[in-house]
Amino acid sequence: MKVLGNLLKNIELIRTAGNLNVPIRSIEADSRKIEKDDVFVAVRGTQVDGHQFIDKAIEQGARVVVCESIPEHFNPQITWIQVADSSKALGRMACNYYDNPSEKLKLVGITGTNGKTTTVTLLYRLFESLGYKAGLISTVIYKVHDESYEATHTTPDALTINKLLSEMVNRGCTYAFMEVSSHSLVQHRTEGLKFAVAIFSNITHDHLDYHKTFDEYIKAKKMLFDSLSPDAYALVNLDDKNGRVMVQNTKAMVKTYAMRTMADFMVKVVESHFDGMHLQINGIDMHTPFIGHFNAYNLLAVYGTSVLLGVESTEALTHLSALHDVPGRFQAIRSSNGILAIVDYAHTPDALVNVLNTINQLRKGNEQLITVVGAGGNRDKTKRPVMAKVCVEQSDRVILTSDNPRNEDPNDIINDMLAGVDSLNRKKVLTITDRAEAIRTATLLAKPGDIILLAGKGHETYQEIKGVKHHFDDREEIKKAFENL
Repeated sequence: MKVLGNLLKNIELIRTAGNLNVPIRSIEADSRKIEKDDVFVAVRGTQVDGHQFIDKAIEQGARVVVCESIPEHFNPQITWIQVADSSKALGRMACNYYDNPSEKLKLVGITGTNGKTTTVTLLYRLFESLGYKAGLISTVIYKVHDESYEATHTTPDALTINKLLSEMVNRGCTYAFMEVSSHSLVQHRTEGLKFAVAIFSNITHDHLDYHKTFDEYIKAKKMLFDSLSPDAYALVNLDDKNGRVMVQNTKAMVKTYAMRTMADFMVKVVESHFDGMHLQINGIDMHTPFIGHFNAYNLLAVYGTSVLLGVESTEALTHLSALHDVPGRFQAIRSSNGILAIVDYAHTPDALVNVLNTINQLRKGNEQLITVVGAGGNRDKTKRPVMAKVCVEQSDRVILTSDNPRNEDPNDIINDMLAGVDSLNRKKVLTITDRAEAIRTATLLAKPGDIILLAGKGHETYQEIKGVKHHFDDREEIKKAFENL
């Protein structure tokens, strides 16, 4: 049991009513999870307002209610805490409840549109290979040293984050690496966390269904850097013009990385093939099985972060060169007759440009490139025609298909994508709603030596249709299709 007063440290309280020294079992923002002696934090979400469930929480045993407005006629047996922003208070309370675990680790967060999962995963693998115990919070998986947990969000809620970080501390981890999404920053899920390093990868067209404008999306990402302490590092990609914007108001020590601009950490792609790259990082040669300029940036961010955390340069590069691909990120699968399939999570116009550019730079010229791509339902609709346009301009054939249609009609999504295809390129395009059938068709169209890009789902092992998740894995489907050739 914790004492309520101790959970309120570093929180600006507008008003309190009741005893602040009561013992507390747990903190919850979901009234359905409330048990006796819990704190209920009423958060105003995008879909529902937690203030509507205060009475239910009290009925279920809540001893304390944290809210933005105390009712005029309130239950005097309950302790009431009024704050300006309940979601901020929840983040701080979560840190206090778990004894501020981020202060006992070297916590690294990365934000940006692309590259987050690859970068944090490689950082986790690098530091584990160096002999440290580390933790990982990513889109794909959560890890506490050698224990794995299913990931539910790119960045989980504040209580889950702090619980995971606390477990890492208890298991002897000294480093933790996490993706920090723009949604999580706006919703204050990382409020109160102490970051040793924050990385900015890039920012491109995405999540405008949530943030409404590109300017608001940039401001959301910038929140991570605005919150850093003076003893932290802000590591930003200078080749993205918004890298400078991110650190305009930061108190942290600013370090930079780039491929085209003078920076603290620099990379040059000397050679690139489908089996890897020869890089120069700060003038030192290195070979890696990773492919593509976007991965050169990811590897550079990993290198720069490791050096800022105290790893010797040569040791960092030696271990970095031994790391292998991240599931669903430019993952190559070959058929017995020589067709190459590449499975990638690219689901934004910019990510598709990066992947397609990489493939086209490595092609010998006589291979056919067949791209299978869709767009998610109930998400930013404005990127759909742009994604299709990018694909038809850089592929020989394109199959438009489903990619988590959620509660939308997949045919409507495909029609939105087709709006970006001009009449000259329309002959390149097939539309097949069933994603498994689209993948099979791509293998039938391909000849030995051809390349198939399966874009959008990457590591995902489900297809979400009408609110139900069905098992589906692009990697499994392409392997099955290859076996039946």
